[in-house]
Amino acid sequence: MAPSETKFKVAAVHASPIFMNKSATLAKVISLIEQAASEQVRFLAFPETFVPGYPYFIECYPPITQAPALARYAEESVVVSSDLAAVAQACKENNVGISLGVSERMEGGYTLFNSQVMMDSDGEIVSVHRKLQPTYVERMVWAQGGGATLDVKPLAAVGGFNVGGLACWENTMNGARQALIAQNQHIHIAAWPALSTLSGFESTADAQIEALAKTHALTAQVFVLVASNYVDQTCLDWMAANLGPQSFVKPGGGWSSIIHPFCSLLAAPVEGGKSGDVLVKAEIDLSDLKTVKVWIDSNGHYARPEVVQFSLDRTPLWGDEKRGEGWWRKEGSTSANRVRVENGGKEEGGGKRGGGDGSV
Repeated sequence: MAPSETKFKVAAVHASPIFMNKSATLAKVISLIEQAASEQVRFLAFPETFVPGYPYFIECYPPITQAPALARYAEESVVVSSDLAAVAQACKENNVGISLGVSERMEGGYTLFNSQVMMDSDGEIVSVHRKLQPTYVERMVWAQGGGATLDVKPLAAVGGFNVGGLACWENTMNGARQALIAQNQHIHIAAWPALSTLSGFESTADAQIEALAKTHALTAQVFVLVASNYVDQTCLDWMAANLGPQSFVKPGGGWSSIIHPFCSLLAAPVEGGKSGDVLVKAEIDLSDLKTVKVWIDSNGHYARPEVVQFSLDRTPLWGDEKRGEGWWRKEGSTSANRVRVENGGKEEGGGKRGGGDGSV
């Protein structure tokens, strides 16, 4: 059944965390949820690893000198099953759904993932997506995610439409994007760090982010919320105090916006940190997809499954994922290991598709 409500105010968070301070940054997350609710925002997208902040120091110092900083980073990373209760309560009390970028620490260990935690407006965690491929020196920090967490979920916060996301250059992975398309995605969260502050990326990063966001908006026929952090002085001071002087990361950066499936900007881009923390807001109308998909429907008449076929391996990679759906709640349940996703989100192998119907 098609959702009866199609218009929602959504926002992308363009903000800096309290760098390397999990508890303080989670408090800031709650404050931003409360602000969003006061501005009638129904869904809020946070930047990549907003808690406890993106580890910019990995780009700046020799690896051998970073071990103490990485150990501290692990301590400040989020254990989903135990660290997010207050955030969940804030979502419930304020009737706001979120996608929260975190550095996730596996419960009972020190393996980390670059993750997006999807939480509905009732406070329920509905998915945890672990970034498939950490980029360049990120491989010193985070393990690889797998297909078991590459999904979309219907959220009550946006009327039952399907929401999913990818982090940073994971948005360059055509197979990952196709996996979301095949699950009938409607809203996409593109989470980023302050890439344009890095040495060598000053003139190219924002153009890359915009190009990738518009590409997925059109090829997937989805609304895209681009959420980026910016580097503030707290981050730079922490690196200087703990690792020494550096010249590779500067203050500012980030590119945040909201994009229509036909690539128009519904919210003008916010860049840098001069304006401080900003909720980049827009109203999206999912009924627009009816007209968009007359022209192109990548999960329908533009899929051409008799010519091009696609498969997604949903085999759980990590011990906690093997507990099944809802593994972050500790109890878990049995789930299928392999899903073949083809035209219209069809599956083989007894798997369970992540998204709901969400027809428009």
